[in-house]
Amino acid sequence: MSDNVISAENVAKRYTLSHSSNNGGYTTFRDAISRQAAAPLRAITKKIRHLNGANGSHPDGAVSTSHNLTETFWALRNVSFEVKKGDVVGIIGRNGAGKSTLLKILSRITSPTEGRIRIKGRIASLLEVGTGFHPELTGRENIYLNGAILGMSQAEIKSKFDEIVAFAEVERFLDTPVKRYSSGMYVRLAFAVAAHLEPEILIVDEVLAVGDAAFQKKCLGKMQDVAGQDGRTILFVSHNLDSIMRLCSRVIWLNAGSVQEIGPAVGVIRAYSQQRNSDSRTISLFRHHRPSWARQKVILQNIGCRAEDGAVWNYPFGSILDFECVVLVKSRISALHFACGIFGSSGFEIAGVQTELKVSSTYFEPGQYKVRVCVPHLRLAPGNYWLNLGLKSESGEEDFVAEAAVFEVISNETSAELFADTIRAACIPQTRFAIEPYQENISFVGTL
Repeated sequence: MSDNVISAENVAKRYTLSHSSNNGGYTTFRDAISRQAAAPLRAITKKIRHLNGANGSHPDGAVSTSHNLTETFWALRNVSFEVKKGDVVGIIGRNGAGKSTLLKILSRITSPTEGRIRIKGRIASLLEVGTGFHPELTGRENIYLNGAILGMSQAEIKSKFDEIVAFAEVERFLDTPVKRYSSGMYVRLAFAVAAHLEPEILIVDEVLAVGDAAFQKKCLGKMQDVAGQDGRTILFVSHNLDSIMRLCSRVIWLNAGSVQEIGPAVGVIRAYSQQRNSDSRTISLFRHHRPSWARQKVILQNIGCRAEDGAVWNYPFGSILDFECVVLVKSRISALHFACGIFGSSGFEIAGVQTELKVSSTYFEPGQYKVRVCVPHLRLAPGNYWLNLGLKSESGEEDFVAEAAVFEVISNETSAELFADTIRAACIPQTRFAIEPYQENISFVGTL
C-alpha cells in the first residue's frame, strides 16, 4: 500500500481575467450610474441586432461583454508530484510562479480546473494573514474553532491550549477579538494553532515573513520538531532559501505555473539559484522579497558582478570576490551601514562583514550611491554560495535582501590540494605556520 499522503496528477488552474475597454480600464461612479440607467436601452438594442443577424462578437475574436474583454490565464499547468508521510517539502519559485495557488488547492480553498489531487489526513494551513480565523471571535474562541474544524474534541484542544498561548505570546489579548490584533500577533497565534493542534499535514506559506527574525527562528524550530519527532508532513513555501535548506529534504521548483524540477533540496536550490543569476552580470533587486520590518528609506537597487576574465558570478578558488551594489537614498540620512553575509549550501552563514559607509559631506543626500565590496583572497571550498545584503541608517533597519546573488567558487590545483579528504571545512583561511625545537624551561621555587 502506498505511503503517499499527497498525490497531484496533471493539476491545472485557470482564471478568467476581465479587462475594461472603457477609459483605459477605469470607470467613475458617474459612469457606473449612467451605464446602469442605460441598461434597459442596451438590452432592447441587443435584441434588435440579434433579430437583424448581428452577432456582437469582437472583431479580433476576444469575448466582449458590456465593454469588457476577457482573457484566460493559467496559474498552474500539468503539475504532478507525490509527497510521502513524514516528508518536509519546500516549494520555491519566483513571484507569480504558482506557489500560493498550489497551496490553496491543497488546502481545499479552491479547486483545480483540471487534474486530480488525493490527500490523506487532516490539513492545517497557514496562508495569507487573515485566513483561518473569524475576525469577530476572540483569540480563545478561534483556538477552539480551529480545533473543532480539524475534528478534535474539546478535551484534546484543552490539553494543547496552554502550549499554544505560550508559543504565541498573546496571553494578555486572548479575550480580545482578533480583528484588533496586529499582523504580527495574528500570525503568531495562527502558526501556534496550526502547529500545536496536531494535523497530519501542515502547510505554511510565506506569511511567516510578517514576524520578526526571532519569531521566524522560533517557527522554524517548531516545524523541525514537528517533522522530526512527530513524523508529520510539512509543505513550506518561502523566498528565503536559507530556511528552505535548513528545514526541507526535498524541494519542488515551480516556474511559470509548471514544475521545473523536483529533487533533493541542495541540488534543486543550486539549479534555481544558478538560473536566477545566469541571465545577467547585474541583477535587479526590486523583485526580491523584503521582510515586513524593512523601513526602505534606503533601498538596495541592484548588485553587479566584477569577476575576472568576464565570467559571470564564477570565481576561482583564491581569487578576489569583487562585486558592487547600487543603493538608492530616498531622504536625507546622517549614517549608513552596509552588511553582507555569505551563506553556503548547508544554509549556514560562513562569513559576514558590516561597515559604516562614509561620504565627504555630513549627510547622505537623496540619490544613488555605489558600494563596492572586495574580499582579497576567496578561500572557500568549491561550490555555490549566496549573498545576503542589508542596510541600516541612524533610524534602524532600512532594507534586507536574502539570496541577493549566488556565486560559484571554481576548483583549481590549489583547492584540490588543500581540500583533501581529511578537511571538510567550508573555508581555509590564509595561515602562517612555524616550527622549532621545543625546550621546556623548568624553574624551582624554594630550596630542596
